[in-house]
Amino acid sequence: MAVHEHTHRHTGFRFPSLRRAGTAPAAGETTATATATRAYVFAGLRLLTGFVFLWAFLDKTFGLGYATGSGKGWIDGGSPTKGFLGGVAAGPMESTFHAWAGAAWADWLFMLGLLGIGLALVSGIALRLAAIAGTAMMALMWIAEWPPAKHLSDGSASMSTNPFADYHLIYAIVLIALAVAGAGATWGLGKAWARLPFVSRNRWLL
Repeated sequence: MAVHEHTHRHTGFRFPSLRRAGTAPAAGETTATATATRAYVFAGLRLLTGFVFLWAFLDKTFGLGYATGSGKGWIDGGSPTKGFLGGVAAGPMESTFHAWAGAAWADWLFMLGLLGIGLALVSGIALRLAAIAGTAMMALMWIAEWPPAKHLSDGSASMSTNPFADYHLIYAIVLIALAVAGAGATWGLGKAWARLPFVSRNRWLL
């Protein structure tokens, strides 16, 4: 009995290779790919973080029914800071935050901070200013929640999950990293912003 050997044919879809068979990618090509990938990762992180701040602004302004109930938005006469600062129950600035709660200047400063940081991140401009403002905001909110406390001022358990590293710290580090990496150049207006005369003369506006 004769045995016929048939060539196995693969009909599956294949992506065409852009390199010659058996050749390794050049060092420059690998570096360029890694740089582009890093730029896209930072750009995506920037947009997501910007949406966090913008959403907080929109929800607190219009009372979209999430963290801020319907009819309790800023435009309805509600205070974006009264509930949070008025509920501070631990830490060295407890009485200070209670005094600030609901103050018009505190509401405006907080809301303009959310809006400014959110717009800067989404558009990719003024990331250094956004990092400074966002880090200051996160530091104040960290102090307000005071994660190191095991007990609140009334003696009840604080339910703190970590005495130091919480989401405020993470957001602050992300903001600083985005500014250092110049993350506004990809999927943003960072390059165009940097070319403006008043920005090129004042590099702290980048």
